[in-house]
Amino acid sequence: MGTTKQIPTRAAVPEALTWDLTPIYATDAAYQEDVARVKAAIGSMADLKTNFANSADTVLAGIQGVLALYRRLEKVAVYASLKSDQDTGNSTNAALDDQAGSLTAKVSAATAWFEPALLALTPAQLDAFLDENVALRAYRHLLDQVRLQKGHVLSENEEALLAGAGDIFDASAKTFGVLNNADFDFPTVQDDAGNDVKLSQGLYGVLLESVHPAVRRQAFEALYRVYGQFRRTLASTLASQVKVHNFVAQTHHYPDARSAALAANQIPVSVYDALVQSVDQHLDLLHRYVALRKRILGLDELHMYDLYTPLTAKPDVDYTYEQAQATALKALKILGPDYVKHVKTAFGSRWIDVVENKGKRSGAYSSGMYDTPPYILLNWQDNIDNLYTLVHEMGHSMHSYLTTHNQPYQYGDYAIFVAEIASTTNENLLTDYFLAHETDPKMRAYVLNYYLDGFKGTVFRQTQFAEFEQWLHEQDAAGEALTADRLSDFYLRLNQRYYGDAVVSDPQIADEWSRIPHFYYNYYVYQYATGFAAASTLAERISKQQPGAVKDYLGYLKAGSSAFPIDVMRAAGVDMTKTDYLDAAFDVFEQRLNEFEQLVTKTN
Repeated sequence: MGTTKQIPTRAAVPEALTWDLTPIYATDAAYQEDVARVKAAIGSMADLKTNFANSADTVLAGIQGVLALYRRLEKVAVYASLKSDQDTGNSTNAALDDQAGSLTAKVSAATAWFEPALLALTPAQLDAFLDENVALRAYRHLLDQVRLQKGHVLSENEEALLAGAGDIFDASAKTFGVLNNADFDFPTVQDDAGNDVKLSQGLYGVLLESVHPAVRRQAFEALYRVYGQFRRTLASTLASQVKVHNFVAQTHHYPDARSAALAANQIPVSVYDALVQSVDQHLDLLHRYVALRKRILGLDELHMYDLYTPLTAKPDVDYTYEQAQATALKALKILGPDYVKHVKTAFGSRWIDVVENKGKRSGAYSSGMYDTPPYILLNWQDNIDNLYTLVHEMGHSMHSYLTTHNQPYQYGDYAIFVAEIASTTNENLLTDYFLAHETDPKMRAYVLNYYLDGFKGTVFRQTQFAEFEQWLHEQDAAGEALTADRLSDFYLRLNQRYYGDAVVSDPQIADEWSRIPHFYYNYYVYQYATGFAAASTLAERISKQQPGAVKDYLGYLKAGSSAFPIDVMRAAGVDMTKTDYLDAAFDVFEQRLNEFEQLVTKTN
């Protein structure tokens, strides 16, 4: 029996594989100095409020003062969050994050007057102020965004009360995060070589890709034993978060939480409905792919834990982190030398926290703000999935970098709705690169399998999550209790509809909702699916070198929030108010499914 493979402590990780946060603050003491500056600036908000509507100059001073406060706060919050996520078991770092969270609530309360004050200005007043003060015109789109919220912004006192309760509203999500990332103790299981390994969030995904059904099953059952023990607690945290979403939406006079969430980015609800309807109309493609998976694997029964293992004999496609960097640069070269130069900077400047360590937040993300590098958190494993993750997160980071270097602070961020488009365009470009350069049938089959699995996980699976999320909010709004049993019953039936008769809906999968952090994010998941479909169109234009495709795409990356998301994407070549982009994405999926089926038939 081999020794149990241990996850390293944070201190044992080589420095070169950790992110360097000193460009934000050289020390925690420097961080605390900025915390003090934020606290001091909070006091100045009262004067800005008193004089705000007096003239064009005072309106400008108010806007600039509030934005300056948030700019410093965001820097504080990003640093604290990154420090906490690198080791969630570190109490010192956790205290920094809690401190930043409390500070955010205080800033929100101190600036709660701002939007009501803007909305109190009549259109005639605001137009006169814009004519009078040239500098104020730099904030015209920001003002337009606020004016669209008229009817949904409460009085100053009411907004201050809600803002001050921010920490309370976030409590359920924080509790879930601590349980999921630090407190759950996962058991020891066996890997492909028969070695005892300590199960973790990162390792779980690797074991589900095992070619041995027993390894997949053991990991699946072991993971869900842990979540199953806490399903009632996790149902309580999730139900509480849903109640927050519904309460805040109702308080702001929206018909429902979904309308409120989408209105933040000026996204029509019809975009969401079109996605769900389009996916439902194409579930036969997923059923066909799942049935093909069962046939290729030669299984009498296909289980939920069998949906991630490669369907072809695995070629030599494992990637070390260094190999993944080289491949990423080749795939992204099509976006031009300037883009590639910035990717190299990310690789060479320790913007990436690479490997898993004890207590580190699970998964992967890109994070940062206007005055920091766009950092990336990974939990690296040597496989193609992690190569795609690297390219995905680099898409986010380059979006952030190009936005912050081409827009002023007030437009130096971008809506969540367009965020996933940059990341999944990179993924599609990587797939296109492989398919353009690989001639070996087995390798092509492997890449196609990876693409099909990615589409399944992004378009089909995230839309399944979106349906579940909508059900959660509708049930709570109707006064129905969101108990663990009700959640699991609905989720199991939804899962069965999505995957069809070819898959055994294992009873454990009914509890999958209990481990999905995105359900706490308030209508986030649907954007993965819409983003992937839009990215499919953009990547096709770029890969086929259509005139203006790269220029249009880079224009989208540089646009930030200088225009409404729908308009930014329309300028980039994708009209997301129509279903054409969804139809095109399913066409690509079907074409690649056809090719994959032909290849595996020939090679098997």
